[in-house]
Amino acid sequence: MHGDADIVRRLWRAALVRRLPLWALGTLPWLSLRLLPGLLAWVAWCMWDAARLRGKVRHGWSGWLDAAVPGMEDSSALLVEAGTPLARLQRARLLGRLDAALDQPAVRRAIDPHVKTGLGWLLPWLALAAVVWFFGRQPAAAPGAARPPGAAVEAPVIPELSVTATPPGYTGAARTTGAPRDISLPEGGSIVWCLKNAGAVETTLELSDGRALRVNAQCATLVASESLFWRWRGARYTVKVTPDAPPVIAVSQPARMIEELKSGATAAPMALSVRDDYRVQRATLHLTLARGSGENIKFTDREMPLPASNNPRVRNWAKTWSLAELGMEPGDELYFFVRASDNAARPHTVQSPTYTLRLPAPEVEDDEETTAMPMLVKPQSLRSQRQIIIDTEQLMADMKSTRMHADAVRERSEKIAQDQGQLRRRYGQFLGEESSLFGGEEEDEHAGEDGKMDVLHEFGHAHDEAENATLYDEDTKKILRRALVAMWDAEKALRAIQPRTALQPEYKALAAIKELQQADRIYLHKTAFVPPPIKEEIRMTGDVVGAASYAREQDAAGEAIPASLRALVAALSGEGALPALWTRTAHDWVRDRLKDDDRRLAAQRAIQDVADGCQRCRPGLRAWLRAGIGQAPVLLQAQPVTSTPFTRAWREGAAK
Repeated sequence: MHGDADIVRRLWRAALVRRLPLWALGTLPWLSLRLLPGLLAWVAWCMWDAARLRGKVRHGWSGWLDAAVPGMEDSSALLVEAGTPLARLQRARLLGRLDAALDQPAVRRAIDPHVKTGLGWLLPWLALAAVVWFFGRQPAAAPGAARPPGAAVEAPVIPELSVTATPPGYTGAARTTGAPRDISLPEGGSIVWCLKNAGAVETTLELSDGRALRVNAQCATLVASESLFWRWRGARYTVKVTPDAPPVIAVSQPARMIEELKSGATAAPMALSVRDDYRVQRATLHLTLARGSGENIKFTDREMPLPASNNPRVRNWAKTWSLAELGMEPGDELYFFVRASDNAARPHTVQSPTYTLRLPAPEVEDDEETTAMPMLVKPQSLRSQRQIIIDTEQLMADMKSTRMHADAVRERSEKIAQDQGQLRRRYGQFLGEESSLFGGEEEDEHAGEDGKMDVLHEFGHAHDEAENATLYDEDTKKILRRALVAMWDAEKALRAIQPRTALQPEYKALAAIKELQQADRIYLHKTAFVPPPIKEEIRMTGDVVGAASYAREQDAAGEAIPASLRALVAALSGEGALPALWTRTAHDWVRDRLKDDDRRLAAQRAIQDVADGCQRCRPGLRAWLRAGIGQAPVLLQAQPVTSTPFTRAWREGAAK
């Protein structure tokens, strides 16, 4: 055990406790004045005082112990160095009774005469703090302004802000007021900045988009339309704007987009839910009943509102309809969808996909018909081309969303192909025979041998062809042949279990059918051309003032990257001066090109930092500006060529 080191440590600890009140009291004036330089100066003096006190304890501790502790027998110096055997013996005796002799009261008795509280050192520092406080509370006098004698001098009041965030009325959220902070606010809410203390000087708020708001006796107001941040006294506060979400519609029953009811079914269940982030203002169920076959289908529409629930954000609705309520009969189809809107200032209206309920028609048994029964003409039950397209798209959607068995895919594809074949044969009857679709689609020119024109095929009319036995003109037959060829291609693809390939010819066949339907419905009133009246006073005078030229000028090519932005990006590569009005150019570019809120706010922070003179922030701002460029468009510009009768004659003569 090193006795001298242990004794010095005890005495040093007691000296610190003795001087600690002085050091603590000295910090109070500077903390109350909020003056950092004065506080740092006092801390430096305390460190110097502690170093001086430590040296004093290290050099005088042995004499302090001999005077204060009689049990040390004036032999404290032997604890440091004992050169003779007798000195080492005395040192061992002192170490043996060191703990009993050197207790806490003995240590205080040894320290008190030599280490004072030092409160006298506090007086000069208090006087200095008083002088600083006195001169700091007086405002600087304006040059040339005479201060009347005896007038009271008022110190400027430091402004303190109060921020009030008011959500839009349709949200039902409460207004919040407090100190400057980060705020999350729905779109359309307002933020108000006011001064808490009356008489405070005017203060300025810097917004991230380059604007500045002044707060004085009048409060500053901002309507939050996008996320931004504002800076005050060097601190940035973010305003996160949350856009209003549209309602979400979920249909749980029926489970599939096209639900085929069982034969003999008497009920059809429906279950759905509508959710919104604030309130579902309106939700309606639209029902359409389709009855008939082929292209002759009758539609009946109904609309019913969905009842509200206890929770305004959710509307759950479920009902098991009887087929009598829906008015469905065998062979009918029911289409329904849900339309919902919320209570936003600009309401969002959404619509669910259309679901289909099919009630199959009963099968007709062949043994019920005999030759003795009268022959009745029954209408053919064919699916329309639009229904075939809907079935094909639904098959593709089911193949993507669910893992359908190969046999199920084949069965549904062949069923659609069968419907397509029946419809093709039905339209083939209008051309006399089904085999006519294998001929050429357009045969406008007929040539005989040796390139001579075949007058018989060109101008003749053959009565032995089934196609010519119909009453349709040639243009209608061409459209029919185009529709039949497209139906045949779709049927082949469906037979090959390729619904995606069949979709394009199905749409082509539908377009041809619609063209046939519209051909008999369009009526155009033909009138003769009426030229504008001629002014007799300028006729044959050669006056061309005000006449428009037939030559159209080509629009000039737009700039993919503005010249001002190119100059700014080039200037940011160095440390020189930036172009004039560069902040407006940067803000406009960032606002137009960076749509993500986080990226836009980061770029606007970089603009503020560079505007404050931060040189190392320039590469970051340059990177954000380049990120908004994206892919430059390719502009194709024709070369203007002047064409006059002389130049045309010159080119024709050169060609000869």
